[in-house]
Amino acid sequence: MTDRSPQAAVRGPARSPARRRSPWRDYPVVLWLVTAVVVALIHRSVPSSGWLLIHLVLLGALGHAILVWSMYFAQALLKVPVGAPQLTAQNTRLEALMGGTLLVLVGYPAGWWWLVLAGAAVAVGAVLWHGAALWRMLRASLTARFRITIHYYVAATVCLAAGATFGVLLGRGPADPWHSQLLLSHSMANLLGWVGLTVTGTLVTFWPTLLRTRMDERAARLAGQALPVLLTGLAVLVTGGLAGLRPMALTGLLVYLLGLLWWARALIRPVRTKPPREFSAASVGCALVWGLVGISWVAWLLATGRSWEQLGAGYAPVSTVFAAGFAAQLLLGALSHLVPTVLGGGPKAVRAALEVLNRAATVRLVLVNGGLVLYLLPLPSWVRVTVSAVLLVGLAVFIPLLIASIRASLTARRDTAAGTPPVRRELPRLWSARQLVAGAAVLALAVATGLGLSATAGPSAAGDQHAGVVPTGETVRVDVSARGMAFFPDRVSVRAGDRLVLIITNDDASNTHDLSVAGERTPRLAPGESAELDVGVVSGPLEGLCTIAGHAAMGMTFAVVVEEGSDGGASPGSEGHHSAEGDGPASFIPPRAGAELGHSVDPVLAPLGSPPGDRTVHEITLTVTEVPLEVAPGQWQTRWTFNGGPVGPTLHGRVGDVFEVTLVNDGTTGHSVDFHAGTLAPDQPMRTIQPGESLAYRFSAERAGAWMYHCATEPMSTHISAGMHGAVVIEPDGLPEVDRSYLLVQSEVYLANDARGPEDAEEVDGAKVLAQTPDRVVFNGMANQYDQYPFTAEVGERVRLWMVNAGPNRPSSLHVVGGQFDTSYLEGAYQLVHGVDAFGNRGNGSQALALQPAQGGFVELVFPEAGHYPVVSHVMGDAEKGAHGIMEVSG
Repeated sequence: MTDRSPQAAVRGPARSPARRRSPWRDYPVVLWLVTAVVVALIHRSVPSSGWLLIHLVLLGALGHAILVWSMYFAQALLKVPVGAPQLTAQNTRLEALMGGTLLVLVGYPAGWWWLVLAGAAVAVGAVLWHGAALWRMLRASLTARFRITIHYYVAATVCLAAGATFGVLLGRGPADPWHSQLLLSHSMANLLGWVGLTVTGTLVTFWPTLLRTRMDERAARLAGQALPVLLTGLAVLVTGGLAGLRPMALTGLLVYLLGLLWWARALIRPVRTKPPREFSAASVGCALVWGLVGISWVAWLLATGRSWEQLGAGYAPVSTVFAAGFAAQLLLGALSHLVPTVLGGGPKAVRAALEVLNRAATVRLVLVNGGLVLYLLPLPSWVRVTVSAVLLVGLAVFIPLLIASIRASLTARRDTAAGTPPVRRELPRLWSARQLVAGAAVLALAVATGLGLSATAGPSAAGDQHAGVVPTGETVRVDVSARGMAFFPDRVSVRAGDRLVLIITNDDASNTHDLSVAGERTPRLAPGESAELDVGVVSGPLEGLCTIAGHAAMGMTFAVVVEEGSDGGASPGSEGHHSAEGDGPASFIPPRAGAELGHSVDPVLAPLGSPPGDRTVHEITLTVTEVPLEVAPGQWQTRWTFNGGPVGPTLHGRVGDVFEVTLVNDGTTGHSVDFHAGTLAPDQPMRTIQPGESLAYRFSAERAGAWMYHCATEPMSTHISAGMHGAVVIEPDGLPEVDRSYLLVQSEVYLANDARGPEDAEEVDGAKVLAQTPDRVVFNGMANQYDQYPFTAEVGERVRLWMVNAGPNRPSSLHVVGGQFDTSYLEGAYQLVHGVDAFGNRGNGSQALALQPAQGGFVELVFPEAGHYPVVSHVMGDAEKGAHGIMEVSG
C-alpha cells in the first residue's frame, strides 16, 4: 500500500545519507544568523547596520535556506534519486550564493557599487542555475501530484533575478522619486516573489506536515489556480513601481493578495483539525500573519501616500515587519522541524532533537511577537531600545537550542547503537500559561526600564560621553540636514547636562552621508534617508564629521558647544528644538522629506490683448493681507502678501501704458509699495500706510524691461522676504510672439519654525534675513513647485523665460540644463537676438541670465529633443534650496 500522507512526501529522496553529510546544508544558515545577532548588538558602530541586518536575514540566511530546502522538497516530491554529481552541483551553487551574498554585504556599506554588482551577478547566477536544475528535474519526473510546487520554485528564482537587478540599481543611490520606486519594486520582487512564492509552494505539503495531520485535498488544485494570479499581481505591482504609477502598483498588490487568500483556504482545514502543538508550526503561523500585515502596510502606504518620496520615508517599519516578523520566524519555525527530521537516526533521535527545539516555546513566541508589536508603536526611543533587545533574545536563543538539538540527536543515536535503554521523552507543551505570564512580565520589565531611562534622560546606549556631569533632565532635539558637502546647521549649543539627540536627514540628491559625534555614528544614509543620533548627556564640547572619505575635508564637520554659565536649572523632562546659533538666528530648517505642494502658481505669461501702439490704462487693486501659505512642500509660513498669493500679481503692458494702482492695507502693520517700472518722487505714492488705509499710485511705463515692485516699508528686507514683491513686465517694441512664455520671480524665504500646517505658521525670521541665511530660495513664492508641476513645451517650439530677481539678498543665474539661449535680454538691452550679437556676429549663444537683486530680463531657446530639462538658478546652493524646476518637453 502506498503512503500518500504529507509526511511521506517530505521524508526525502533516495540516497539521502549523501545529502545529509553535506556541510553546506545547515552551517551557513547558522553563520548568517550569528552574524546578524552580532551586528544587532554592535549596530551603532557598523555602517548601514539596518540595511545589513535585513539582508543578513533575508538574503543570507533565508536565501541559503531556500536553495537548500526547495531542492530537498523537489527531490522528495518528484522522487528523484540524489547522486554525487547532483550533490556536487548543489554545493557549488550554495558556495556561489554565499560568496555573492558576501560581496553584496561588504560592497553596499562601503559604497563600492562595482562590488555590489559583481556579488549580485554571482548570486543571481547561482539562483538561476538552481531554477534550471529544478526545471530539468520537473521535466524528467513522471510524478504529477505535487508538480505545482516546483512551478512555484522556478518562478521564484526568476523573481530573485529581477529583484536583485533593482537592488543593484538602488545601490547607485538614485534620487527620489526613482529611489522609492526602485525600493518598492526591489523589495516586492524579492519578498513576494523569491520568498513568497517559495513559501506558498512549499506549504502545500509542509503546513499539514508541521501540524501532523492530513492535508486539504484541494491544496494542490488551489495552489495551481493561485499561481497565475500571484504572478500577474506581482508583475503589475513591479511594473507600476518602476513606471511611477502608484494606483497601478496598488492594483497589482491587491491582485497578489487575492491570489494569496484564494490559496490560503487550503491552510484552514488542517489547522482546524489539529491546531499548532509545536514551536515549528506556531512560529510559521505567526510568520504568515506578519507577512499579511506587511503586505497590508505596503498597500496602505500606496493608497494613502501623496508621493513616492513619502512612501520611501515610511518604508523602514515595513522592512522590520518583513525581516523580524515574517522572515526570521518563518526560517526558525521551518528549521525547527526540518533539521531533526533530516538528521534522522530513528524516531528516538528525532524526538530528542524536537524536545530541545520546543523548549520555552511560549516564552519565545511572546517575546518575539509581543516585542515586535511594542517596537512598532510610537513609544519613547529608550523603550524601543529595550524592547528590541528582548525581541533579539527571543530570536537568538534558537541558535544555542539548534546546536543542543543536534547534540541530543547524536546522543540518542549512540545510545540506540549501544543498546542503552532510551530515555522516555515527552515534547514540552506549546501553550503554557506560566510561560505566557513570564513572557509578558519580561516585556513589561523592558518597557518599564525604557521609560525609566527616558524619564531620567540617562546616557545613550553607547555610554555617557562625559562621566560625572549632573543631568539636567532636558532633552535637546535638533534637526540636521546633510547637503552640498555641509551640515545645516553645522553647530549646536546646549547646556552642560543636557541630553542631545540629532535627527540627521540626507537631503543631498546624489551623495551618501553619515554623521559621527564622539564615537556615536549614524548608518550611511542614502539620499532621502534619516536617522536619529543619540549623543547622550553632554558636559563638554564635542566635534563631529562625516566619516566617508574626503567629505570632512570638503567641510562636512559638526560642533557641539556647551553654553557658558549654564546651571542645569531646566525643568525635568522638558523637550524641544533649540536654536543652533544661540541668540542669533534660528538654525536652518531642512525640507520635509516626501511632502508635496497642494497647488502651484501658474507661471504662464499670457500675450497682451491690445495691439501695439494703443495706449492702455491698467487699473489694479493690491490688497495687503497677512495669511499662512505653503512656501515649500509640507512647510508653511505666515506671509505678508499683495492679494493673498505666494507672489504678487504680474503687471503686463507696453511702453506708454498707464498703471493706476490702489493699495489697500488689510494687514496688521504699516505697508507700502514701490514700482521700479515708474519714475516719480517717492514721498507720497510710496509712503507707508497703516492698517485700514489706502492710497492711489499712478505711473506711466516709459521704458521697457522686466521690473520689480515691492513693499518699501522698513525693514525693507523683511517685508520683501515675507512675500511683498512682484513683477512688472513692459515689453520692448517689436517683441515677436513666441510659442510659450513663462515668468519667474525669484525670492528668498526665511523660516522661523518648521510649521506643518497653517495653524502652526509663524512670520518671517528677521534675524535670518539680516544674516542672509535663507531656508529656501524659490520661484514664484514656493520651493520646487515646478518640479511637481513642470513647465511644458514641445520640440521645436520657441520658449521665452522672463525672470525678475526680487531678492532681497541673493543673486540669481537663470540656466536651463541641456539648453542654450540664442536670445538674451538683460535690464532693457538685448545681448543676443537669435544668435546675433551687438556687432552683427552670428552663431552665438548664452548659458545663463545673471541677475542681481532687483534686476530682470528674459531669454529664449528652442529645445532640440524631448526630455526633462531642469530650470535652475546656477547659484547651486540656491537651486538646492528650491530655486529649481523642470521643463517637460514632449515630441
